[in-house]
Amino acid sequence: MEEVSIKGKYTRTIFQNNSTGYTIGLFKVHDTSSEALSDYLNRTITFTGYFHDLNEIDTYIMYGNLVSHEKYGEQFSVTKYERCKPEEKNSIIEFLTSGLFKGIGEKKAKAIVDVLGSDTLKIILEQPDNLILIPGITKTNVDVLHKTLKNYESSYEAILKLESIGFSTKDSMIIYNKYKAKTLDIIDIDIYKLVDDLIDISFKKVDMIALNMGIKKDDLIRVKASITYIMDEVCNAYGHSYLFYDEIFGYLSRVLGINIDYELFDKALVDLDVNNKIVIKNDRYYLKDMYDAETLIVKRFRLLSKNEGRVNKKIDLVINDLEDFYGIKYNDEQKEAIKNSYLKDFLIITGGPGTGKTTIMKGITELIRQLDKLSYEKLQQKIALLAPTGRAAKRMTESTGLRASTIHRFLKWQKETNKFQVNERNKSDVEIVIIDEASMIDTYLLASLLKGISANCRVIMVGDDHQLPSVGPGQVLHDLIDSEKLPVIKLEQLYRQGKDSNIISLAYDIRNGSIDEGLFNEEEDLTFIKCDPISVINNVMDICNTYKDYSYKDFQVLAPMYKGLVGIDEINKNLQDIFNPKSKNKKEIKIGEVIFREGDKVIQLTNMPDDNVYNGDIGIISRISTNPKKEIEIDFDNNTVRYTPANFINFRLAYAISIHKAQGSEFDIVVMPMVKNYNKMLYRKLVYTGVTRSKKKLFIIGDLDSLKIAVNNTSTDIRRTTVKDYLINGIK
Repeated sequence: MEEVSIKGKYTRTIFQNNSTGYTIGLFKVHDTSSEALSDYLNRTITFTGYFHDLNEIDTYIMYGNLVSHEKYGEQFSVTKYERCKPEEKNSIIEFLTSGLFKGIGEKKAKAIVDVLGSDTLKIILEQPDNLILIPGITKTNVDVLHKTLKNYESSYEAILKLESIGFSTKDSMIIYNKYKAKTLDIIDIDIYKLVDDLIDISFKKVDMIALNMGIKKDDLIRVKASITYIMDEVCNAYGHSYLFYDEIFGYLSRVLGINIDYELFDKALVDLDVNNKIVIKNDRYYLKDMYDAETLIVKRFRLLSKNEGRVNKKIDLVINDLEDFYGIKYNDEQKEAIKNSYLKDFLIITGGPGTGKTTIMKGITELIRQLDKLSYEKLQQKIALLAPTGRAAKRMTESTGLRASTIHRFLKWQKETNKFQVNERNKSDVEIVIIDEASMIDTYLLASLLKGISANCRVIMVGDDHQLPSVGPGQVLHDLIDSEKLPVIKLEQLYRQGKDSNIISLAYDIRNGSIDEGLFNEEEDLTFIKCDPISVINNVMDICNTYKDYSYKDFQVLAPMYKGLVGIDEINKNLQDIFNPKSKNKKEIKIGEVIFREGDKVIQLTNMPDDNVYNGDIGIISRISTNPKKEIEIDFDNNTVRYTPANFINFRLAYAISIHKAQGSEFDIVVMPMVKNYNKMLYRKLVYTGVTRSKKKLFIIGDLDSLKIAVNNTSTDIRRTTVKDYLINGIK
């Protein structure tokens, strides 16, 4: 889309992020290069973009495009802008008397312009002593004029410099708004500081610019930045908390583009250690943030576990009353879990499918309410029910009747800065935190949660550590349980029985590394369809034809990977014709290589907290508009979210989704292909997680050998972490 421009005056700010310079404001249009914007002449328009020090004095030219925001209507999205210098005498006088220059009134401004004319501003900057010759102008006036104008100009010079060396206008604004007058000094002294300080600025971008500016490939500053980049990338890719010396050195030549000697490498490591960028312990190399996160978790949970528990003589009676009230009978394990959730300051409740974890959470919250004599409103203020995903949080709400939220929402995550507003300086006042699906929480997120709650806040973690670990680094739930140093209640007695018992039996077999082939096709709940990879999709389609009228919330195809003959993308393309065939009554739109139409089932790929929609949420396309503007509306459980082309990448078809995306969700019926084509994705925790998403009926399609390969493959479980070690041996 070709950029257009508007010229005029900034009038006011509606919203501004001080750390990045992202601004929403109003702009009065005096001129435009676009006929489409002619209706805005001499009127105000809402604008968005990255800016520095907009003021009502200057005239600006903004470049960009008119867009339609799903909530706020038409806006001018600015990609770059420039300030128009006052050139006419009257404009210069108006500028000098704007209040920017202390002590300069209209009389003095007119005297200056009468003598210096249209070159006034240039002379003030380059030859300020010439102003002394003007009657009525003092040395103080000259100093104020020169210093103020120089500072005023320097911001634009810095931004132009950033753009000239390769940063985009957006990046330049983010950088300048962070460092202000120090910007150019930081670029000259250590440009890689930008990577540490600014989430939006990538190492690869900075490194390319640094090389173009002439930095040597083996410059110590570059070597240090490359080391921390490698540590961050590798730990995030493999889930590790730390790396080894030779491991980092092995990656370094790939990033630097040259080989360096060990002497330079050692010097870089020492500098990073001294400056608290990394921590070296027992030949383990941690990023400082990761080391701090692990040690915080260990110290907090060890402290909470040592606290003397509460005592309440009525507790057993109330638990018995809960059984009568809910019409259920808790087994001994469940009673112990509910009881200790009240008595202890820290507790982990773990168990596989069918052990009643959801039932227990309802019992825990009601026990606390009754023993502490709270209304439901007061209980909600005292307890925070949290989960890593939106779907899991909704399930908590459904099971307890209390409001639950994602951890990110509870901590008031800011997308622009990737920071939490609830933190060690601004703590929540909740007294108890209950976390469901705790296996999904990575080390950094759990540490952030602990920073945002008081040191005495009680913590209850609920989860199945045999499921997939967190996407981010760490395996916190597994390490906490495996240490055997903290209070843990393991639910092993099956609570859920009946038709789904074969699914649960299969899940427990997978946990134990075995497969009982006799389970398959014995009852209706567990079906295995043997076929070659070429026939998988046809078999999936046959099953889906049977269930095409089933609720989209309760029927789901799960697969390990997106690409390939039996990948998610190929399955979705075929299933769309079954669940939502082309129709004259349904509008459709092509995005990339995929056709979306009204009625399609889609999955959200990112968190959009302002719209109350989160990664993993599933919805239905309710409306598509292509004329005059492209818009898609998606209904997420009666929460309609409007998308424009800028965020079409935030969703994809969801007739089939990945097992990773399904974690934290449950479906009545699950269809899961299992073939050798999935190669590296065939491993125990992935298959176990897929199987345990099914509540009533599970179809596995493919070959039995692939399932056996997956069950026997635990190599992907190996993550190098130290939470367990620190709990057992202490932090040294």
